[in-house]
Amino acid sequence: MNLFTGTRSKGGAAAGRRSRSALRALAAAATVAALAVSVTSATAAAAPAAIPPGLSCDTGKHAIDDYTGFALCRNNGSQTQTFWVHLVCGWSPDVDGNHVTLRPGESGQSTAHCGSLGTGIGEIHVRP
Repeated sequence: MNLFTGTRSKGGAAAGRRSRSALRALAAAATVAALAVSVTSATAAAAPAAIPPGLSCDTGKHAIDDYTGFALCRNNGSQTQTFWVHLVCGWSPDVDGNHVTLRPGESGQSTAHCGSLGTGIGEIHVRP
């Protein structure tokens, strides 16, 4: 019986089974599509950012704190350069570290800290 009009539907139980199986097929297709989009997005986000030309950098997490990240860079170029570390922090907002300016041949470090309510550092990038 149709709850909106109060009339009986034609086709009986067979029509109900067909519509339930159609809904299941639609739900399965939507789930597969959603998973495909999320896997593609995660793969695209995981690609590391390029280190700015002229800098050689090591990045990482603090030895005893998964929420603090760093970029230790050396300017191998012939011009003064500025860089900073950028942390992707999961559930917390992303953060940028202190801006460090290096003359040719100098080394320096930029650090940043993700919020403690998040999931910690997901990615570390060096930004020019």
